[in-house]
Amino acid sequence: MPAITVSHLRKTYDDTIAVADVSFEVGAGEIFGILGPNGAGKTTTVECISGLRTPDGGEVRVLGLDPRHDREEVRQVLGVQLQESQLPGKIQVREALELYASFYRDPADVGELLEQWGLADKAKARFGRLSGGQKQRLAIALAMVGNPRVVVLDELTTGLDPHARRTAWELVEQVRAAGVTVLLVTHFMEEAERLCDRLAVIDRGRVVALDTPAGLAARGPAAAQRMRFRPSQAVDVAELRALPGVTSVERHGAHLEVAGDADVIGAVTAYLARRQIIAAELRVEQSSLDDAFIALTSHATAAQEA
Repeated sequence: MPAITVSHLRKTYDDTIAVADVSFEVGAGEIFGILGPNGAGKTTTVECISGLRTPDGGEVRVLGLDPRHDREEVRQVLGVQLQESQLPGKIQVREALELYASFYRDPADVGELLEQWGLADKAKARFGRLSGGQKQRLAIALAMVGNPRVVVLDELTTGLDPHARRTAWELVEQVRAAGVTVLLVTHFMEEAERLCDRLAVIDRGRVVALDTPAGLAARGPAAAQRMRFRPSQAVDVAELRALPGVTSVERHGAHLEVAGDADVIGAVTAYLARRQIIAAELRVEQSSLDDAFIALTSHATAAQEA
C-alpha cells in the first residue's frame, strides 16, 4: 500500500483554482518531492493531504486513511511542518515539545527528541530567541513527536544560510533512515536533487512531470550542455561552430563558451586534442534539474516578468 495516494485532487477559493487536477503516489520509505513556481498549488495540496483543508474534489489517502473522515487516525500517523507554522515567541523549546506530545496516544520521549535533534542545550530557550537553524530543528522535532509513519515538510529550508540548510538536509535524511516516509515541498533544486527519490512538478494546479531527479533533468533543453574554458592558444571560432552538435560559441574575454547538444562535449574535446590545445579552467555544465524546471514552467516565468 502506498504511504500517500492523491487522485484528481481539486481545490478552489472563490473564483481562484488553487489545485485543478493533481494525482500522484508516494511509496513507503520514499522522500518524495513537490516542486513548482509560486502559486502553483503546492502548499494547498499538502494541506489537503494533512487534513487542514477540505478538497472540493478527488481523493486523498494517507496509509489508506481519508484525512476528511479519519482525521484523528491520520493525525496519529502523520507529522506536519508547514511553511507558515509559528510558535509564541515566549514558549520554551521543551514546553513546545511537551505540548505537542500531549496530542498523541504514543508520543516520543521529549528528552530523547531534544538529544536527537541537537536541542538539549536549548531546552529552556524561548522560541523567539532561537536561530533560524534551531527553529528548523525544532520544527522537525515537533513533526516527529507523535512517532509518525509519514511526515510532511513544507519549504523546510527557506531563509536558512547554506550551512544551516545542509544541516537540515542531514536531519531529513535521518528521518528517512528511521523508516519514516517524507513528503518534501521545496523550491531549491539542489535540495531536491540531493534528497528526493522522485519528484512531482506542479504548475497551475496540475502535475506536469513526475520522475526521478535524474529523469527530470534529462528532460531539459537539448542544447543545455555547455563548456567554458581558456584555450592555451588561439582557436578558430568558425571551426568550433562547424563541429557536430555545436549550437553557439561565445567569447568572454580570454574564455570561450561552447553550447550544444549531447555530442558537443566529445566533439570539442576531440577538436582541442587534435590541435594540441589545452582547455585551462575548464567548466562543464550539463542538462540540470534547473533547466528542466524552467522548461516545464516557462510560461509562469514569462507571466511574472510581464
